[in-house]
Amino acid sequence: MDATIYHNPRCSTSRKALDRLREEGIEPSVVKYLDEIPSRAQLKTLISDAGLTVHEAVRTREAAYAELGLADASDDELLDAMVEHPKLIQRPFVVTAKGTRMARPLESLDEIL
Repeated sequence: MDATIYHNPRCSTSRKALDRLREEGIEPSVVKYLDEIPSRAQLKTLISDAGLTVHEAVRTREAAYAELGLADASDDELLDAMVEHPKLIQRPFVVTAKGTRMARPLESLDEIL
């Protein structure tokens, strides 16, 4: 099975998701999204395909969220901020032929494996 994980190696949940894929015999394409920042369109598609709202896909505990005053931001403003500051992107997104999920909780991967 082909899979792609939008991965941050410093995130324990992201590392666990990558390990889970490998335990299933899947060697995914790994996109280190802090280095290979998804375009606004790609990000919007990932969020939509995962069945999330833009607000659900942003890391509200990141310092940049408060610094940029994003609490009342529109979806468009959040998407722009996430592209400009990729640490704001919730992680990890995993994409397979069966769908896209944010692996929070990790068990959500079961739906697409």
